[in-house]
Amino acid sequence: MKDAVTAIIKKYGNDKSQLVSILQDIQSEYNYLPRTALDKVSKKMGIPQSQVFALATFFRAFSLKERGKHIVNVCLGTACHVRGGELILDSLQRQLGVNPGGTTADHNFTLESVNCMGCCATGPVVKIGDEYFGHMTNDKVEPMLNKYR
Repeated sequence: MKDAVTAIIKKYGNDKSQLVSILQDIQSEYNYLPRTALDKVSKKMGIPQSQVFALATFFRAFSLKERGKHIVNVCLGTACHVRGGELILDSLQRQLGVNPGGTTADHNFTLESVNCMGCCATGPVVKIGDEYFGHMTNDKVEPMLNKYR
């Protein structure tokens, strides 16, 4: 972890105005923001820990909890909700054995719900990583997950 965080900070020239970008890169590296990485950022950049943690907790896109290799986002916005988004979420919970916010024991999946993905015409929608799955049905959940197992 030490070398990756140091390299990320160095990439931005230790520029304090790039703190969000630094945290984004750290999260891309580890899939969450480890406490030790945030402590290292604070120390190396001379930024108070409280400021680093305030930024890390302000943006919902950042996670301080270890997450799985694949983030499964289920849209529960109005269009997806009325088309069965909650049923898809229930199906995913059963298949993965975790509630929203939870990570599977093998650390392969983290299940999250989101308010809107901007894909209203194709709802209900599930996103795994950068791949979107529209017009989801319960029958499509297991084959979708199998692509990432």
